Amino acid sequence: MAPIMIALLAFLSIGAMAWVFVGGDSDRAAKRAKEIGGPRKSAVRRDMTAEVAAQKRKQSNADALKDLNEKQKKSRKSMLSIKGKIAQAGLTVEVLHFWLAAGALGAAGFGACVYFGAPLYLAALVGFVGFVGIPRWVLGFLISSRQKKFARQLADAIDVIVRGVKSGLPLNQCLRIIANESPQPLASEFVSVCDAQQMGVPLEQNLQKLYERMPLAEVNFFNIVLIIQAKAGGNLSEALGNLSTVLRSRRLLAEKIKALSSEAKASAGIIGSLPPAVMGLVYLTRPDYIMILFTNDTGRILLLGAVGMMGVGIMVMRKMISFKY
Repeated sequence: MAPIMIALLAFLSIGAMAWVFVGGDSDRAAKRAKEIGGPRKSAVRRDMTAEVAAQKRKQSNADALKDLNEKQKKSRKSMLSIKGKIAQAGLTVEVLHFWLAAGALGAAGFGACVYFGAPLYLAALVGFVGFVGIPRWVLGFLISSRQKKFARQLADAIDVIVRGVKSGLPLNQCLRIIANESPQPLASEFVSVCDAQQMGVPLEQNLQKLYERMPLAEVNFFNIVLIIQAKAGGNLSEALGNLSTVLRSRRLLAEKIKALSSEAKASAGIIGSLPPAVMGLVYLTRPDYIMILFTNDTGRILLLGAVGMMGVGIMVMRKMISFKY
């Protein structure tokens, strides 16, 4: 029995030692793996949560841009109307008064042509140009001049908002500072924005009205940044700072294009003004020689053909020297 008991005790001792060294290490390894796997799983969960939040934010931004584009498409009709153009020019004239002034101008041109003995068709053409062409051209000139001034001033206004937001001021207060301290036409537009906000108009609708009065790409960028920040959140000062840099870069590019195309514009102006200038000089020196174009049927046909070809040439030159950026 003694050898059997000794062998049994030796087997138990070896098994106990094996469990201590092998089984204990496996338990510690399992605990260690559990400790390591826990943070990894939590990190994976955090990554998944961040990815879901990024997807939601991206979808929210896409929805905001889609809504803004749809609203801009709907408001294009109002931009193209006479009332919208008068608002874009910054005038306070009623539409009825505008058409009355245009009618008076057209009637004056028609009456002057009839008084000096011009043909009836020429008088009708001059009256039509005075009624439709000249008022719209003046309105377009005022709109273009006002939009150029606004685009030059918008980057400085955005810098004011960036500094105000960084110093802790709310957006409404920054807009009020711009309205009070900026030159025209920037001040009047932001006064309208601030007044509408005080009346309770939502920010998105208020910015859409601003774009209708100033249909510029720069204003569209400004609206997109503010609307996305209001709906999806984010660092407003950083986004507007980047927008200010982009606007200044666009302005610099426009000035470079203007400098490079100035020679072509001067050449186009000289070429386009030569035929009328020559006709005027010939009329001053020998009026009977040039009046054949106006009194003879063949001369009128040739004159109309020349005017048409000059118009086509001017349009082609305008397309050649106009750059989109």
